[in-house]
Amino acid sequence: MKYATNNVKININGININYVEKGNGPLTLVFLHYFGGSALEWQPVMNQLANQYRCIAIDLRGHGNSEAPATGYSVDDMADDVAALIRAVTIQDFVLVGHSMSGKVALALAARQPVGLRSLILVSPSPPVPEPISDDDRKDMLTTHGQRSAAEQTFEKVTAKPVSEKIKQQIISDDLRTSQAAWNAWLTAGSKENISARMDSLNVPVSIIVGAADRALKPDVQKTLTLPYLKNATFDTIQEAGHLLPWETPNELVDFIQKKIGQSYLE
Repeated sequence: MKYATNNVKININGININYVEKGNGPLTLVFLHYFGGSALEWQPVMNQLANQYRCIAIDLRGHGNSEAPATGYSVDDMADDVAALIRAVTIQDFVLVGHSMSGKVALALAARQPVGLRSLILVSPSPPVPEPISDDDRKDMLTTHGQRSAAEQTFEKVTAKPVSEKIKQQIISDDLRTSQAAWNAWLTAGSKENISARMDSLNVPVSIIVGAADRALKPDVQKTLTLPYLKNATFDTIQEAGHLLPWETPNELVDFIQKKIGQSYLE
């Protein structure tokens, strides 16, 4: 597997944010990762799209190689970071691609109607209302973070299709290196935020895709807690796939992204 090597750190809102850039083109795809993940999950997708688009994948604060401040992990804090980075690296026309946790971040940013945003592509997004995580699951994740055995169990839960040993170890590594501050903040606050009242401000097409075998955020979550708040959204599934589509089914996801970008430009 080919990985991009041009990691860049930039000071955004007083902290160092890491991002990976690859390719060029008049349209930029801004990729945001899942809770406990990193920009690396997007490399298999970016490697296929970089010949057509400028691709930028961001490590959200407290994740990957970005700095981990003690505070500042609300949905709007993370959206502020993304918005500031977009301005700093001179992105004009762009598509936001958010996965899981960052799906909610992408929705929050899109509701601000940023100049240049053409559409949203959301992969198994956290809904605009509180995410349905049981109290027992929250407690378990809060008390076991940093334990390799827990990260391995999470890997089994969030994937359904086989991946290589290298990818498995990267998923586990990303989980373990997520800062405690970011981890706790999402589970105790961010995932519980309700931004549904802002969804009427969305003025771009939204395309949602999920794995039919997703056990972390089941497909019905999108039908009951996300789609009812969006006036211009589509919903698709990838059969036999789990929660980590960029790792599990990158080819199918690339096809979906290209199709949706093409449709948004025809509308």
